[in-house]
Amino acid sequence: MGAAAEGDLSDVGLNDVDLTDLDLFAAGFPHEVFTELRRRRPVFWHPPTEHAPGGEGFWVVTRHADVLTVLHDPATFSSETGPGRTGGGTTLDDLPPGFVTGVMLNMSDPPTHTRIRSLVNRAFTPRAVDALDAWVRARTDAILDEVADRGECDLLLDVAAELPLQTIATLMGVPQEDRHQLFAWTTTILDYRDRDLTGSSDELATAGLGLRAYGDDLIAERRADPTDDLFSQVVHAVADDGSGTLSEAELQAFFSLLFTAGSETTRNSIAGGVLALIEHPDEQARLRADPGLLPTAVEEVLRWTSATAYNRRTATRDTELAGHTIRAGDKTTHWYPSANRDEAAFADPFRFDIGRDPNPHVAFGHGLHHCLGAPLARKEIAVVLGAVLDRFDDLALVGPVEWGRSNKHTSLRHLPISFRAR
Repeated sequence: MGAAAEGDLSDVGLNDVDLTDLDLFAAGFPHEVFTELRRRRPVFWHPPTEHAPGGEGFWVVTRHADVLTVLHDPATFSSETGPGRTGGGTTLDDLPPGFVTGVMLNMSDPPTHTRIRSLVNRAFTPRAVDALDAWVRARTDAILDEVADRGECDLLLDVAAELPLQTIATLMGVPQEDRHQLFAWTTTILDYRDRDLTGSSDELATAGLGLRAYGDDLIAERRADPTDDLFSQVVHAVADDGSGTLSEAELQAFFSLLFTAGSETTRNSIAGGVLALIEHPDEQARLRADPGLLPTAVEEVLRWTSATAYNRRTATRDTELAGHTIRAGDKTTHWYPSANRDEAAFADPFRFDIGRDPNPHVAFGHGLHHCLGAPLARKEIAVVLGAVLDRFDDLALVGPVEWGRSNKHTSLRHLPISFRAR
């Protein structure tokens, strides 16, 4: 599974780019690198490196239009696997079939993907999310009450993480007292604090086993004793085509996906949004003066933060993309933050503009795998940003911003801020 020579970077001075080196992402997404890639080699073959899973190279897709081409052609670019592979998925490493690939919603292709999505999407429609509005607002007020008298807080841990955690725990029927343990497990799995892409650790193994055991117990409880929470509905849902309920493996994969995605990406968008407003005081003042801009501000926050950095696909057949021949079985990666800063798709893309319209960002993906939880994420981001600006003045950083060490998620670990409560 090789590369076409025309994709090599050595002839243009970019041969030192190593997107598998997590230190490159330790201070946030390296936009300056991807700006050069879009300009000089928008689709290129990334050679194998010492950090590359499986010792394999992969294609890198950086422009908005090319990312959409990949996302809109799941028959050619598979989320599951490809010729010559027994595994695959949406990460650089090949994940095993039947355990993750082919059973997890975001790592499956039709017809499996269509069947799973039809069983779970009713709970995430805009109408279903609107029904949560009063609850989300009440929880946000309670969360801000906890920090209001302090005058400062870790916005990531104390606020941005709390609302998505409490919300997803409620939807899943998980006791609130368990949410921080689940948060610790998912953070350990997603943040490469003490390892590289091919590395492991005892802490990682413990987190993986803990999350899986918790999911297994919850599935068994819901099968034996149905409740009215979302997860119980999914456990007992029957497909319209008569294919029955989700399997144990599909349910376990759904639990892991929903809890991880429902807490990780939204908290980073919320925290990143507050950081952007602090770093762009004119836009913060603009939003304070005109709260009617909140819907477009949320879309700009999603574009600006791009909480998911990349997703991988596997070519199912030989194909052409931007003049390059991609071979069947090759890994491809498409990079959302790069697409969302593409000069060809956005006017002045490095300007944070809360009134940006149109805003064709791909922060939630596009097409078949458009994020199932997008309406809920938008709701949570809007409510928290609106409440923070309503209740707190003089927002300021009081310490260094600490980023997660990952090329898969653009994540924050700590965001220390001060404020004056009204």
